[in-house]
Amino acid sequence: MSRVIRAAVFQTAWTGDKESMIQVHEQAARDAAAQGAQVLCFQELFYGPYFCQVQDKEFYAYAEQIPEGPIVRRFQALARELGLVLVLPMYEEEQPGVLYNTAAVIDADGSYLGKYRKTHIPQVPGFWEKFYFRPGNSGWPVFDTAVGRIGVYICYDRHFPEGWRALGLAGAEIVFNPSATSRGLSGYLWQLEQPAAAVANEYFVGAINRVGQEEYGDNDFYGTSYFVDPEAQFVGEVASDKESELVVRDLDMARLREVRDRWQFYRDRAPGAYGPLTAP
Repeated sequence: MSRVIRAAVFQTAWTGDKESMIQVHEQAARDAAAQGAQVLCFQELFYGPYFCQVQDKEFYAYAEQIPEGPIVRRFQALARELGLVLVLPMYEEEQPGVLYNTAAVIDADGSYLGKYRKTHIPQVPGFWEKFYFRPGNSGWPVFDTAVGRIGVYICYDRHFPEGWRALGLAGAEIVFNPSATSRGLSGYLWQLEQPAAAVANEYFVGAINRVGQEEYGDNDFYGTSYFVDPEAQFVGEVASDKESELVVRDLDMARLREVRDRWQFYRDRAPGAYGPLTAP
């Protein structure tokens, strides 16, 4: 029998304050569970604005420890209540002055499974991320959840193929890419890169992007979140480019074996020839 995972992603606009933003996401989790979703991923830095449009140390206050901080604890309780796997993209403080762009993964019983720290950190106008984040040092973990093997890549990471492949080699079945990406800058890549990664690495990808403009800059976040299968086919419709939206889709895991048996990309890799790719 085919194994089907009902997966969800949630895109939304900044509400103007942290607590109401958290409440919006709690309601999204409840709505997803009501629709039968088993796993849900939020957008990058989900409980705040995308403050990287400016460089201001006041936003360091959005960081908290993972998993000891209050937001992870709050969503652990919600995951346990709903029986829902949650991927929480957050601002992490490992210790004062050591900060990361991180996703915490919570299993359906509320247990904390671990975290992924964003590896590739941009520093360009509108995306001043090196002011806020150290490059991640977590590698590319894959998490054994109640629904299957889940990986995470975060926003700017998606431009780098190496992490996508590392997640596939580690057995990922679904990789979530929570993002904050702006209209006009990367729109031409949004429906190209993640489908290409799904094909090259033969797994499902859930791509999430926030919507709207915020008071800290001119970035116009264009939503259009989606799921894509390992043949680069969108699973259902792509989300709105302007409105908040919960996207819930059924992902048929039998597609992974079907595609891998056909193409055998993992068999035909030539890792012995790739040494120069890791040279500085």
